[in-house]
Amino acid sequence: MAMMPKRVKWRKSQRGKVRGVAGKGNTVAFGDFGLQCLGSGWLTARQIEAGRVAATHYLHREGKVYVRMFPHKPVSSKPLETRMGKGKGEPEFWVACVRPGTMLFEVAGVDETVARDALTRVAHKMPYRCRFVKRRHGL
Repeated sequence: MAMMPKRVKWRKSQRGKVRGVAGKGNTVAFGDFGLQCLGSGWLTARQIEAGRVAATHYLHREGKVYVRMFPHKPVSSKPLETRMGKGKGEPEFWVACVRPGTMLFEVAGVDETVARDALTRVAHKMPYRCRFVKRRHGL
């Protein structure tokens, strides 16, 4: 089942703009290795779930996979072959807004080569360029 909020204050939201770089959620916080996004835009709940499944399937229940973003934003669309007007369409799917530097996934409990292979498989599912990062223990 794709991720979505249990309840929201407003059913429909405006599109907005994804600008700037990530100020929060841009470091490896929970795991030892992470996958960092280098592009900006929307990640759908289906893409996030595909990445999570790819990582857990590769790790064979070893280690732990952390998903660091959540699709809070509803995206609405009008039905096909509908005339203009008659209000805004119904929410169709949910997205997470990501900026350059946002940590998408983290992996803990496995060595670096296994984590790199798992996160490379996840990166193939993502619509933006990503890079593999390690935790910085000096901070």
